[in-house]
Amino acid sequence: MSDDRRILKSCPISCFADEIDSSVDRQMALMEELGIGWVEFRSGDGKGVADYTEAEAEALMRRLEGKKIRVSAVGSPIGKINIGDDFEPHLASLAHVAKLAKIWNTPYIRCFSFFLPEGEKPEKFRDEVFRRMDRMVELAAKENLILLHENEKEIYGDIASRCLDLMENFGGANLKATFDFANFVQCGQDTLEAYDMLKGHIAYVHVKDALFDGGLVVPAGQGDGNVKEILTRLDKEGYEGFLSLEPHLADFAGLSGLEKNAAERGRTDTEAAFVTACRALQTVLGE
Repeated sequence: MSDDRRILKSCPISCFADEIDSSVDRQMALMEELGIGWVEFRSGDGKGVADYTEAEAEALMRRLEGKKIRVSAVGSPIGKINIGDDFEPHLASLAHVAKLAKIWNTPYIRCFSFFLPEGEKPEKFRDEVFRRMDRMVELAAKENLILLHENEKEIYGDIASRCLDLMENFGGANLKATFDFANFVQCGQDTLEAYDMLKGHIAYVHVKDALFDGGLVVPAGQGDGNVKEILTRLDKEGYEGFLSLEPHLADFAGLSGLEKNAAERGRTDTEAAFVTACRALQTVLGE
């Protein structure tokens, strides 16, 4: 990624590199080609991040260091279980992920606020969500780490008002917000309204966009997420956190036309999708 940006010049670009390929070697190769030096590690070499042993995490760290790639956040699945599922094993998983975060020298662990039963009112589950979040934040505080709550579809904190509810009750040194444009759009949430509500809590940004009509994920700046306007506002507010590419473009109908030379360059569809997402972000940033 070029440093010649109009906005957010100090923000490091990270990515979910498992959208390039399951192979960490393939992930690192394309990141190196694109000049991306950070990864939000979620999975690699056939294993999800929470299933990595400490020894495997140390080995991965050596491989990443060999390519001068650093870990911006652990892209963990913590909180991405049903609200009725047993929480104790999940909390133990968070404790393990905390060890991995320290091996990878990142203070950040992505988290969620639990899937709710379809058709039920979210308020019905608020007390249980809060009980769990309280213990998660307590663990993060003990380990001097920061949980980044992602607004995900069908969890308690899917729309801005409930994200704010979480932040007002638990936000601070050990819980902050990840702002995901596409996920808000897919929940029917106006992203400008969401930004106004959450701007004091945003510490991390996921870069993907979507359309209100059907929820299709599209390149940044080409959907209804108000990506350029919100990134411009973040720039004016002095935001210097990560911008993490999460393309989700593998099923995007216009992909073949956006990365026309993919086959000639020997790229797979997922590699081409990733390049397309990277170029879209460059355009939004004014490169």
